[in-house]
Amino acid sequence: MPLDAFGLPMSAAGAAAVGAYDEVVAAYLGFRRDAGDRLKAALAADDKMVMAHVLKGYFYLLFCDPRLDGRVARAVAAARAAAASVAAEERERRHIAALEAWAAGDLAAATSLWEEILLGWPRDIVALRLAHFTNFYSGDAHRLRDSIARVLPLWEPAEPAYPHVLAMWAFGLEESGDYARAEEAGRRAVELDPGNIWAVHAVAHVMEMQGRAAEGLAWIDDTEPAWAGCNNFAYHVWWHRALFHFERGEHDAVLEGYDRQFRADAESEDYLDMSNAIAMLWRLELEGVDVGARWRELADKSEGRVEDHVLAFIDVHWAMALAADGRRAALDRMLATLAAAAAADTSQAPIYRRVGSALCEGLIAYRAGDPETAVERLLPVRYDVATIGGSHAQRDVVQQTLIAAALAAGRDRLARALLAERVAARPNSLPTWLRYAACLDRLGDGAAPAAAAARARAAELRPS
Repeated sequence: MPLDAFGLPMSAAGAAAVGAYDEVVAAYLGFRRDAGDRLKAALAADDKMVMAHVLKGYFYLLFCDPRLDGRVARAVAAARAAAASVAAEERERRHIAALEAWAAGDLAAATSLWEEILLGWPRDIVALRLAHFTNFYSGDAHRLRDSIARVLPLWEPAEPAYPHVLAMWAFGLEESGDYARAEEAGRRAVELDPGNIWAVHAVAHVMEMQGRAAEGLAWIDDTEPAWAGCNNFAYHVWWHRALFHFERGEHDAVLEGYDRQFRADAESEDYLDMSNAIAMLWRLELEGVDVGARWRELADKSEGRVEDHVLAFIDVHWAMALAADGRRAALDRMLATLAAAAAADTSQAPIYRRVGSALCEGLIAYRAGDPETAVERLLPVRYDVATIGGSHAQRDVVQQTLIAAALAAGRDRLARALLAERVAARPNSLPTWLRYAACLDRLGDGAAPAAAAARARAAELRPS
């Protein structure tokens, strides 16, 4: 039986077909634009290759778009038929089971199956990368980190795929707060593979969490020539560039990045592209920046997706776009169907019940001019926000909204407490110090020295 690039047996017609499959995996790991074309070539080389059909189903599910469910079902059926015709390997059969679980909305079961595969076949990099994806969208930073740590010693630095494994390790370290080791691992991955955009991204996250905006801008600028040709994940790294500008109070540069880079493709309905744009506009408006008519196209696209309910992380962003553009009827439909999603037999249902619905309702209330309700809905779940998935940087928009709602509701003592927490965690954030100073001013004379100190710190952080 032929072996893939990682020494794993493959049910395939021969070495040429497996070589075509290896190219698909390399394109996927490298965020290359040609992954779909490579998959077509692999299936043309062997239309009974089990893992090619499985990977096709995985690719469709990664879009998180129920409009592709029919294609997923066909990929599952094709994988089953191929497995029956060629007497598939145990590892391949487990991949089919993981695909079926994911298609049924059971991300937890799919993740468990990938982790079981990795116990027996620790060099199955497809299982590793997909578990990385679902651990990320479970919001469990320790699983995100430990899933990679279990297999990392079994990879050699000289292997072409090693930087991909190291980059995943770096991101898990960053999300679990181990910033020094995360940066070390991410930089090493980039040294080995300058175009490794996931490693570039991991280091950018470290710099974001540590408030190193100037360094973050330089890091992205310096590495960009090697990864600029990647697929739309490049938009997310450009979003990070805009986020660094945001932290420096450079709002014009943020809007320029929006229009010319991470939302230049205004036709995209990809959920990550959309969430980049939605969260950035929301942040800007919290700072009083006029974003013009940019909400309209985002709300138009979000309105067509209000009944999807694939991930709570995505729903929160659809709600933000619709609330910002005043789409009340669409929001009512979203909230009504969200209740059904919370009662469904899926991995996301308890997340909707515990936190997802409250986040949507709180964000909607804030935008509707009801900050008190926004505080009532957001404050009790503020420590549960991680369960919707996404990164600390992405979810931070919720915490920023809670602070803005507390201020708008006249809950100045609550706002002061939240801002004190925030400056302790983000001592290099110019917008946070400015807001903290304004809040302390509102509290009166007793807070005057602290307000003066906050303004002084903001002055130190303001770019020259």
